[in-house]
Amino acid sequence: MDTLTHITMGVALGGVATLDPAVQQDPTLFHAVLVGTIIGSHAPDFDTVTKMKNNAVYIRNHRGITHSIPAIFVWGAAISSIIHLFVPQVSYLHLFGWTLFAVMLHVFMDIFNAYGTQAARPINRKWIALGFINTFDPYIFTFLIAGILFWLFGVKPGIIFPIVFIIMGIYYMKRYHDKQVIIKAIHKDLDYIEQIVTSPTIKHNVWRIAVTTRDYFYVAESKNGKIIYHDQFVRKALPDHPAMHKAMEDENIKAFLSFSPVYRWELEELDDHTEVRFIDLRYRSKEHYPFIAVVKLDLDLNIINSYTGWIYSKEKLKKKLKPIPG
Repeated sequence: MDTLTHITMGVALGGVATLDPAVQQDPTLFHAVLVGTIIGSHAPDFDTVTKMKNNAVYIRNHRGITHSIPAIFVWGAAISSIIHLFVPQVSYLHLFGWTLFAVMLHVFMDIFNAYGTQAARPINRKWIALGFINTFDPYIFTFLIAGILFWLFGVKPGIIFPIVFIIMGIYYMKRYHDKQVIIKAIHKDLDYIEQIVTSPTIKHNVWRIAVTTRDYFYVAESKNGKIIYHDQFVRKALPDHPAMHKAMEDENIKAFLSFSPVYRWELEELDDHTEVRFIDLRYRSKEHYPFIAVVKLDLDLNIINSYTGWIYSKEKLKKKLKPIPG
């Protein structure tokens, strides 16, 4: 989920915490818990600071180890301990319990969008991305904001927020059903399907779809229940080519391949250099595939430069692939 939704979720969880008799009877503990749930609901995404280094580091780490099973407990304990330093008179056990719950809820919510998370680390590093909730879902955000407004106007949080969470649970089930309808329709259209990746957009009835079959990749869209197929690509194994072997050693390419579940590749030999490109098929927008990884090599197959991330114009890509100074 996006940062704003995670934070409003933390506020909502702080409201639910008032059902805990210990929190209900101690205003200082309530405020400590509210701070804990707000910070805890966002803490796993503190890994966004890795983007300051470069996109490859960010892609390799975002929603990775910071969303792992051990990290959940580390975040919960660290945040609770820091807060407890300022209010040592409150119950650490209750503070830790609600803060930990906030961190767990953050990681749990992240598995439902297309980006996903490595929530099962260290058991395995598989990306868990169920793909039926958009990173920013206006309905979920509206439910949470409505609950907060009711609280501000005097409705007891222990009453309003359980209702909000029940409504959200029903909404999640509805979105899961929407995805199953799409998958069923695609299975009627295509044979030898190996994988279907769905990415709901901010528009409720519009979904991006990438399908892997035995021989092809299909890029499609679902609009108001109708499946529209935009592109079809032959599924080709990586070539036994020196430029491809060299490209696979690059950190930007490694980061891209560790994250993208469905992509195609291109290898272009030009007069003065060779380019190897990997294109993620999940994010088609206006007939363009913006999420890519590219390596530019000279005629001796030395890497001139490389990049992974979002590119919306050829001019921007040229700037990214300029030779590294020095």
